[in-house]
Amino acid sequence: MPGTPDSPARGVRRVELSTPSPEPIANFYAHLFGWVVIAEPDGTFTGWVGDRLATRVGPGDPGWRVVFAGAEPRDLKPGAAVDQGRVLHGPWAPPPRPGEPCWVELMGHPGDDDYWTGELGWHVRDPGADFTLYDAHAGDDHRPVAGRLTADGGWTCYFAVPDVARAVADATGFGGTVLIGPRDVPTGTVAAIADPAGSVFAVLEDPPGWGGAWSAR
Repeated sequence: MPGTPDSPARGVRRVELSTPSPEPIANFYAHLFGWVVIAEPDGTFTGWVGDRLATRVGPGDPGWRVVFAGAEPRDLKPGAAVDQGRVLHGPWAPPPRPGEPCWVELMGHPGDDDYWTGELGWHVRDPGADFTLYDAHAGDDHRPVAGRLTADGGWTCYFAVPDVARAVADATGFGGTVLIGPRDVPTGTVAAIADPAGSVFAVLEDPPGWGGAWSAR
């Protein structure tokens, strides 16, 4: 069943990347983020930071999917799903380590808010605004799980890095393309990068918690 205010999706179970050639792309991210990459029996590759799964990379058309933790596994609109299991990345999970997902943001429109809040039990902090946060509640405690920026493009995953400028230089050296160079935004210091197959992701410098600066608001 869809999320409810009593049982909202309070974080991310994992993020998944589809790409025509999974192994070299998994190695691109391993070089960039320091993942330990494991070849799985089903032909996918998992990237690990310590004992936490960062990403699963498998064959398919280029693109990311954010898998939120919830009670009922199901596909959502393109680019997202729900699966059962422990929240690994989110505002109530341990702080993100370098190489781990540290924020997710929907490039969408205010008209999308009702769908995501209805499916995942979230609250919209600033309805109708060009940018808003999607909050989840745990009792009287509410924290941002995701953001929505008025734009086209679907879900974007941010990964924690110690130094955005260094990550941008390394990504370029490993065959990636810098789409937006380092800049300061309300989330923190960020940059947007396309991997060698064209899938777009973002990096966030030294976030103190899920969502970077949003974790303290």
